[in-house]
Amino acid sequence: MATTLPSIACLGVIGRNNNPLHISIFNSYDPSTTSFRPIRTPLQFSLLLSSTLDVFELRSRAHAATGTGLTGDFGLLHAVDERLAAYGFETNTGVKFVVVVDMRGRRASTTSGVVGEAEGKRSNAAGGGTTAGVGLREGEMRVVFKAMQAAYIRLMQNPFYDPDEHSPVSGPGKKITSRRFGEDMRRIGEGWVPGVASL
Repeated sequence: MATTLPSIACLGVIGRNNNPLHISIFNSYDPSTTSFRPIRTPLQFSLLLSSTLDVFELRSRAHAATGTGLTGDFGLLHAVDERLAAYGFETNTGVKFVVVVDMRGRRASTTSGVVGEAEGKRSNAAGGGTTAGVGLREGEMRVVFKAMQAAYIRLMQNPFYDPDEHSPVSGPGKKITSRRFGEDMRRIGEGWVPGVASL
């Protein structure tokens, strides 16, 4: 009997001036066709990432008002629908990382572990017998945000990358076009399963 597990549907990086820097979209399991395809279009994911900016701003104001300061990990930003949820993290420089999780995006078998596009690359970190409808524990996304931040730091260490041209005060700015950064995002999105310790 096959069930489903959460998977990453989209990774987004938003600049300090709320401009989109990078979006990676991943395939999700479609039980009606037993195939893998994105659950939303690139435009829909772009709009979803933009909708998280209001939540970032509200939580930043709340942290400032209570004197707790910026915690970085904003956790669950909002549940989009019964299937998608957006999680967020903000660096001390104002760059925001957003992870959109598809709660039913990966097919799993109760006896043999995870089955899907990258079969054999993923371990059954969530354990056998996982059933549909499993939510994520608090802090489950920290490993993803840590890996995204490490990839972004490697990008910033590139002498040819100018962060100011990617986050100008006015205008749209440039998107991140680094192939290595894109590969890092792909590795993170495809490698994450609930319970994984590092990416």
